[in-house]
Amino acid sequence: MKCEKQGHRFYVFRTSTFVPINYPQNSIMNIVITGASKGLGKAFAKQYAATGNTLYLCSRNEKQLNETAIATKEQYPLCTIYTMAVDLSIKEDVMKFGAWCLGFAVPDILINNAGRFIPGSVHSEEEGVLEEMIGTNLYSAYHLTRILLPGMMERMQGHVFNICSIASLQAYSNGGSYSISKFALLGFSKNLREEMKPYGIKVTSVMPGAAYTDSWIGSGIDEQRIMQADDVARMVYAASQLSPQACVEEIVIRPQLGDL
Repeated sequence: MKCEKQGHRFYVFRTSTFVPINYPQNSIMNIVITGASKGLGKAFAKQYAATGNTLYLCSRNEKQLNETAIATKEQYPLCTIYTMAVDLSIKEDVMKFGAWCLGFAVPDILINNAGRFIPGSVHSEEEGVLEEMIGTNLYSAYHLTRILLPGMMERMQGHVFNICSIASLQAYSNGGSYSISKFALLGFSKNLREEMKPYGIKVTSVMPGAAYTDSWIGSGIDEQRIMQADDVARMVYAASQLSPQACVEEIVIRPQLGDL
């Protein structure tokens, strides 16, 4: 059944014949995932949908986002999925999405995954690329986190995952403003980790190397040479399942043969 709520689609399917196995009903979590229509975001959505959680997904591409939500719901009928098409490089859209999420619930987990990659070099890339990379890859996470944190801080629990990059750790040729923005995102994440310790909120910086997603199709790269998006998703999920006393501060995951 597809429903409409305040102009935004959500998908709620219930069944009385499907009985979950080894899944405690009181552990259902509210998960906010940005950039969720494809790639790593889609993998995160499927990973958390598999255990019956409630997902709040956003992406710029409404068609792809809805297709991902429908396919995920069909595969994992116990989950609940809400979607909203927004451009998180625009602060007003970030504020709108954050308020929309809070209209349902305070999130247990926030995965700041939205991002873009524009190759180039600092000395030759087009004017405005830095602003675009910072706006999408840093400011989106900064502003959304600030909107959602007060409720998490009041409850003294929650987990924020910031999807950085290997480019957050090591500059590389043709990285340009993208690498600058990812270094900045890691700095934001490290600072947030220190701030949130007294509030019981975990913060994890995730630095994945190359993972085979839609952006690699047609590139000529052998998909066996690089990671699967599910590899990253499984690591993030595992980090979110630890006791309140434990926090995985950083996840660095690369292809077995190393970076390309």
